[in-house]
Amino acid sequence: MTSSPHDPDLPLRNDIRLLGRLLGDVIRASEGAGVFDTIETVRRMAVRFRRDGNASDGRALERRLKQLTPDEANSVVRAFTYYLHLANIAEDRDQNRRRRARLLRQDAPARGSLQDAVTRLRAAGVSQARMRQLLDDALISPVLTAHPTEVQRKSTLDVHKEIAHLLQGRDLPHSTEEAFEQTLALLGRIATLWQTRMLRNSRLTVADEIENALSYYRSTFLPVIPQLYAHLSRLLGREPGDPFGPLPDPFKAFLRMGSWIGGDRDGNPNVCAETLNLALLRQSATVFEYYLDETHALGAELSMSSLLTPATGALLALAEQGGDVSEHRRDEPYRRALIGVYARLAATARALTGRELARREAQPAPPYARPSEFAADLAILAESLDEHHASPVARLRLAGLRQAVEVFGFHLATLDLRQSSDVHERTVAELLARAGVEADYAALDEAARIALLRRELAQPRPLVSPWISYSEETTRELEIFRAAAQARERFGTQAVLHAIVSHAESVSDLLEVLLLQQETGLIAPGSGGNRDRPPAEGEGLMVVPLFETIPDLAEGPRIMAQFLDLPEVRARVKRAQRGVQEVMLGYSDSNKDGGYLTSNWSLYQAERALVEVFAARKVRLRLFHGRGGTVGRGGGSSYDAILAQPPGTVAGQIRLTEQGEVIQSKYKDADIGRWHLELLTAATLEASLAHSTESASAEDALFATYGPTMDRLSKTAMAAYRALVYETPGFADYFFASTPIFEIAELNIGSRPASRKATNRIEDLRAIPWGFSWGQCRLLLPGWYGMGSAIEEYLRHGEGTRRARVQHLQAMASEWPFFRTLLSNMEMVLAKTDLVIASRYAQLVPNAALRKRIFSTISDEWKRTMSALKLITGRRQLLADNPSLARSIRDRIAYIDPLNHVQIELLRRYRAERARRGHAKSESAGRTQNGIHLTINGIAAGLRNSG
Repeated sequence: MTSSPHDPDLPLRNDIRLLGRLLGDVIRASEGAGVFDTIETVRRMAVRFRRDGNASDGRALERRLKQLTPDEANSVVRAFTYYLHLANIAEDRDQNRRRRARLLRQDAPARGSLQDAVTRLRAAGVSQARMRQLLDDALISPVLTAHPTEVQRKSTLDVHKEIAHLLQGRDLPHSTEEAFEQTLALLGRIATLWQTRMLRNSRLTVADEIENALSYYRSTFLPVIPQLYAHLSRLLGREPGDPFGPLPDPFKAFLRMGSWIGGDRDGNPNVCAETLNLALLRQSATVFEYYLDETHALGAELSMSSLLTPATGALLALAEQGGDVSEHRRDEPYRRALIGVYARLAATARALTGRELARREAQPAPPYARPSEFAADLAILAESLDEHHASPVARLRLAGLRQAVEVFGFHLATLDLRQSSDVHERTVAELLARAGVEADYAALDEAARIALLRRELAQPRPLVSPWISYSEETTRELEIFRAAAQARERFGTQAVLHAIVSHAESVSDLLEVLLLQQETGLIAPGSGGNRDRPPAEGEGLMVVPLFETIPDLAEGPRIMAQFLDLPEVRARVKRAQRGVQEVMLGYSDSNKDGGYLTSNWSLYQAERALVEVFAARKVRLRLFHGRGGTVGRGGGSSYDAILAQPPGTVAGQIRLTEQGEVIQSKYKDADIGRWHLELLTAATLEASLAHSTESASAEDALFATYGPTMDRLSKTAMAAYRALVYETPGFADYFFASTPIFEIAELNIGSRPASRKATNRIEDLRAIPWGFSWGQCRLLLPGWYGMGSAIEEYLRHGEGTRRARVQHLQAMASEWPFFRTLLSNMEMVLAKTDLVIASRYAQLVPNAALRKRIFSTISDEWKRTMSALKLITGRRQLLADNPSLARSIRDRIAYIDPLNHVQIELLRRYRAERARRGHAKSESAGRTQNGIHLTINGIAAGLRNSG
């Protein structure tokens, strides 16, 4: 089909065509025409098999793949994988280009932009002052985690950034010679990519994960977040109309970054006090490097001469304190002041990190005691510039630096602690037993545990003794809490704020963490029962329960009500936590436990119930959403997900995890990263304020109308899901044989094991590799299974006529944001699901009867789900209302399919040799394993949100 010159997709197609051609040139030059022809042959055969679906085409493709040598297979896989990487780069650039074009045309602001959110809220009668008021007390925090689904090396990601930069330059007018030079530069970068090892040779350590995460701060978060604040400041009328008017003070930091990397111990034996200290030191060093560079650049920028313009007395005093006596700068007070500021920064960095981070010689100076002192010096510079008609100069760099200090402090990002409740329980049990307080804490019932823990929290004497030796586990737990206390003293309380309790199932699970804090210096001894000494503001870490499974989500509101009703907890929330208590909700484990529909419905009901519990106790609720990349783990549009939250669940407070390859997809490019941060902020504004201007009774009415239907659908969907996953004999054997789960576990993509225990039980498998594996074999089962059975049962046996039931479901989809978002995310998953490809993975299951029985069950449910979705939406084609996503998936299929076919062949070879040789691996098996890992990389890149 010939593209129209006005085709909006034409620039993207041209970019992809160019990158594909250059990649082909590199392959021909590096590997030879024969390898290139083999790659093209495999691609054409896979396309023909998809198009026609003939069994003979499938057999011909299988025969051709069997003929590939290990080296040929690796070349084929690398070619398709790099093509998909390059297509991702082109798509990201196209998103940026479309947003810029829309701004230039001055069209209506893009949905999800801050401008759109502010415009909508104004139309709803919300004043700019009300928006500013909300943000002054808000917290919006993306939290980076190291969950292992990111398979790309930093080396390749760095080349990706260079390619993106070169592509962006092609939008500018250029001569024929300049165009040739740009193409030549692109060819060089693609050649670099081809000749760079794609996979890591060894498993990532926690230190590696820390450094990988910090690269996103340098490229995106540090420069972009101040820009976003400045944009919002203009939208909300904080900026004066006169560009020479005084700059507003920095926003209070409502948008802050969080991290689990180095503090998340749940199931990861490699995380300890040492990694916590390392993470905080490296974070601090990174932010100081940024401040030192920006301060040095300010010294070059603020060249104002006192011979031409005066300065305030405070600025002159700061200049005198700087200690610079050079005659060359005698009339340049800003530069003299900044020399002193730079010296103090360098001294602070040295004191806090133990490293010399200054890029140039800095004279001796006292360090800043806290970020507010550094901010005060920058304010002196800004006020002097404002007063003397130089506000436009302050906007160049100084304003952004001031905002950065407010946001990042000396700690960069808040690092959470996370541990499983059973580890806390064993630790407390040992402390109580060794102190002679309670010999068998684990044997106590819940009421007795609570009573004992409350007594201990009221005790001024310690449980822990330096004269007693404890088990390795208990010692590690005490050490990490002590390290958190020391870090807060060193870097400020924002450095570590939360202790997340995984698998929280009771009030005692939360009180145990308060007791451990008391024993390690995070909270004062006896403060739990000392009315004369209430907790100080900011004292200790907020204990955050993580409710993960379906039963835990149902019990969560009751647990929180009981917890908040304890007088010592109520006092701590009011004083130490400023009236805010956080609750974390787990998407991954609830999905693995009960399936897609039931997980989402359980989360929704838990949120509504938590709002009631907290409102009755006049405590502000902050929800922390543990979302992943796949829809089965809460993936999909963050903007739509936030807007679909029940009223009262956002209220200016939200944290959410960013995991795996989603981090690089969203944040490796600064422009894309800014857009995603803008989406989060815009959605939080809208969800917080739009609902407050409309009665929550509208949502209550929807819940009352459609809730019973959702209850019914959920019960049926969960029964169908659990019948397959947990009750079908042999299902675990089918899963481990038909997916590359074992090979994923061998990938060097993270420091965390794939399973909690060394078993082949589905129950012990982590939710992340569970979902990742289904994505690889193109079933993506966690994102849809059970929905079809639920709809079918309702249509057969629900109240009223069948037509009335259909209309009821259609009304649910059109009127209820929760159900509409549920269907939209599922539709995206179904568009990426391919039963033909999945059936070829099923052939890896050696038991033919088991293979046929389980795959036919899955296939039947897929047909039911597809039929149900089309019936409810009224659309015959998937993604008919999202043509750009449909086009993206369609264009990728020709390159993802061959990777799947090659992966299946390599899995056969590798497993056959492993069966023959056991653990003794030959050179051939090593190359085959490498090829499998390359296919995992490529398929993940092609599907994008697969982890």
